Amino acid sequence: MTMKNLSTVTEFILLGLSSDPQMQIFHFLVFLVIYLITLGSNIVIMVVIRADSHLHAPMYFFLFHLSFVDICYSSVTVPNMLMNFLAEHKTISVNGCIAQIFLFILSGGAEAFILSAMAYDRYAAICDPLRYVETMRKGICVQLVSGAWIMGFFYALLNTIFALKLHFCGPNQISHFSCELPPLLQLSCSDTLTNQVVLLISALVFGLSSLLLTLISYIHIISTILRIRSAEGRRKAFSTCSSHLIVVGLLYVTGFLQYTKPRSVSSVVLDEMFSIQYSILTPLLNPIVYSLKNKEVKTALRNILWKFRILN
Repeated sequence: MTMKNLSTVTEFILLGLSSDPQMQIFHFLVFLVIYLITLGSNIVIMVVIRADSHLHAPMYFFLFHLSFVDICYSSVTVPNMLMNFLAEHKTISVNGCIAQIFLFILSGGAEAFILSAMAYDRYAAICDPLRYVETMRKGICVQLVSGAWIMGFFYALLNTIFALKLHFCGPNQISHFSCELPPLLQLSCSDTLTNQVVLLISALVFGLSSLLLTLISYIHIISTILRIRSAEGRRKAFSTCSSHLIVVGLLYVTGFLQYTKPRSVSSVVLDEMFSIQYSILTPLLNPIVYSLKNKEVKTALRNILWKFRILN
C-alpha cells in the first residue's frame, strides 16, 4: 500500500525562508548565484583533475568524487528551492518529499565517508610515505569511494523505510525550504518514537563512525608532524591537511546538531541556518577551499586555460 493511500495529506507546503514577495526575489537571486558558483566550481575541479595527468593521484581521485557528490548534494534541494521562491503554490507531494529526504541523506552520508577516505589518504601519505603507493593503489581508492556511497545508501534507506510508514492527517505546512526528516516527523499523526530512535541511532552510528575514522587518522598525522624537526616541513605538512579539517568541521558540527538535537531545542531559524550551512554553503566552500589552498590544482588550471587560449 502506498503512502498516498495511507494519508489524508497528499502534499506539503514548504513555507521557505520568508513570505515577503520582495525577500523571496532577493533570496532567489542570492541562492541562484550560490548554486551556479557551486556547479561551476565543482565541475571545473572535476575537469581539471581529469585533464591534467599530474593530478591522477589518490588525493585528487577523492577530490574528484567529493566534487561530484557536492553537485548531487546541492542539486537535491536547491533547484526546487529556487522554483518555490517564485511559485505561488510552494508544494511538494508526500512521496516527492520522502524521495528528496532519501537523496539528501544519501548524498550527505556519502560525503561524510569520502571525507574519511581523504583523511586516511593523508594518513598514508604523511605517516607511512614509503608504502603510500601500495597502500593507496587504485583498487583500494575505488573500494573506499564505493564504500562511501554504499554506507550513504544504507543510512538513507534505513530512515526512508521507517518514514514511509508515517501517517499524515493534520497540518501540512513545513517551516523549511526543503524536505528534511526532523521537520517531517513533527507533522506526522503516527507515533514517531521509532523514527526518532532510528534517526538518532543511525546518525550516531554512521556519523560517529566516519568522524572516528577521520579523527584517528588525524591523531596519527598530527603526532607524526610534531616529530618533524624542520619548521618548514611541519608547516608544509599541516598545510596539506588544514583545508580538509575546515571542510570536516563545517559539515559535522552543523549536521550533528541538526540531526541529534532534541525537539525541545528546535528552532525554525536555527534549523534553517544549519541546513543552509551543510547543504548549500559546504558544497560551495569545498572547491574554493581546496583550489585556493592547493598549488597543484591552481597550476593545472592555469595550464589548461593557457592551452585553451593558445588554441583559440
